[in-house]
Amino acid sequence: MHSHTFKSVFLIAVVFLTQFSFAQAYKDQFAHTFSIVAKDINTGEMAVGVQSHWFNVGSIVAWGKSGVGVVATQSFVNPAYGPNGLKLMQSGTSAKDALQTLVKQDEGRDFRQVAMLDVNGNVDAFTGANCVTSAYHIIGDNFSVQANMMLNDAVVPAMERAFKTHSNLPLAERIVKVLQAAQAAGGDIRGRQSAALIVVGPKLAAHAWQDKLVNLNVEDSAEPLVELERLLKVHNAYNFMNEGDLAVEHGDMEKAMNAYGTAQRMFPENLEMKYWTAIAMANSGQLDDALPVFKSIFEKDNNWRTMTERLPKSGLLTVSKSELDRILKL
Repeated sequence: MHSHTFKSVFLIAVVFLTQFSFAQAYKDQFAHTFSIVAKDINTGEMAVGVQSHWFNVGSIVAWGKSGVGVVATQSFVNPAYGPNGLKLMQSGTSAKDALQTLVKQDEGRDFRQVAMLDVNGNVDAFTGANCVTSAYHIIGDNFSVQANMMLNDAVVPAMERAFKTHSNLPLAERIVKVLQAAQAAGGDIRGRQSAALIVVGPKLAAHAWQDKLVNLNVEDSAEPLVELERLLKVHNAYNFMNEGDLAVEHGDMEKAMNAYGTAQRMFPENLEMKYWTAIAMANSGQLDDALPVFKSIFEKDNNWRTMTERLPKSGLLTVSKSELDRILKL
């Protein structure tokens, strides 16, 4: 075999073996990104916030369970850090010990970046030696900020400053500010595509569907943080609607109307919020005040008039026949 032929075969073999080894060890999804895990010391809530130039980053990076803790697993993602970390923390293992245990077991540790925080506020993070520059983390009291494949080294310090600066905000809004600061400092060198935010409570949830207090996921967007912030406002508005509904059930119409009003100010273009407010008013004997609201809704979308005809049968509208006619004739 000629020397140049041998060298060619040798190089091909090296490339093949290198790619094979890499594919075997690091076949998990990419999620080069910036993220934060944090706890609100006043409410006990815990959160994960993340943005990346990767589709649907929240589905693999952000993990959390009420009464237990939160996990962010990124870079060449090993999703097992999420459920396994939560399982260890729920068994009583601290975030630091849980992370150290899982990192030790992970043959691909040099390519991982992970942060964990438990319900007691213990927090730890790990950045593997082979994470793409700029890559590192900062651990603080009740939080950790971490990033890899960033445009510059200013991103992580900007996140730390933002978390400390916005301590007056509710945790979810505070997390959004941290993500915005990261993007403003340079963000992911590739740009941006998706973002996610989860918030869990300080105590174990009675039911699985009550576990996430906030669970927002922007899968694909030119401006994922703009969309994430919008979704959080919508989420909060619907929470006020739910608060209003509960107040109606308890006969406290003043509290209900205050909650409904707050919701509508937060999301003024939403006809449904206005509609159910009008229904609550009509059911509580405030039909004259409700009629102008119904009229403005029907003028924008007549389907709500049809809906109103159907509600008495379901018991959701309890007005008399004559009162119903007044509404429908608007």
